[in-house]
Amino acid sequence: MRHRKKFNHLGRKSAHRKAMLANMGSSLIKHKRINTTLAKAKALRMFLEPLITKSKNDTMHNRRVVFSRLRDKYAVTELFREISTKVADRPGGYLRIIKMGNRLGDNAEMAMIEFVDYNTVYNADKPAKKKTRRRRKKATKTTEAAVETNTATEEKTEE
Repeated sequence: MRHRKKFNHLGRKSAHRKAMLANMGSSLIKHKRINTTLAKAKALRMFLEPLITKSKNDTMHNRRVVFSRLRDKYAVTELFREISTKVADRPGGYLRIIKMGNRLGDNAEMAMIEFVDYNTVYNADKPAKKKTRRRRKKATKTTEAAVETNTATEEKTEE
């Protein structure tokens, strides 16, 4: 039974699964976008996003923790140098999964996983805006009425 088992085991033993996620993670860091099955993409997102968060704080301890999971020093260097500077102001959600349809051979659901900040197609037309907390405005009608009265008094003073 798989009661309270959080992550997808992907039909592999733990050593095989860890090696596969480390290889896929280093490939994603190097190429910024890879195609894989949907289940592997979701597992890779759970595996890689905490490592990207650790890369924001460049200390020797964080580098060693990330290296112990990724096992590729070139990917770790790339992550701490370029990727961490690009995602420094993002509070999370560094990866995007886009469904691509089914594979012809075995009808497996395919997906493309990519870094959000490295896609220039989606980010080109959107201006960078700072996220703010939203709240309800209580007096929307009174503010509209105040604006109308202000414009009316300005027009009278101009005449």
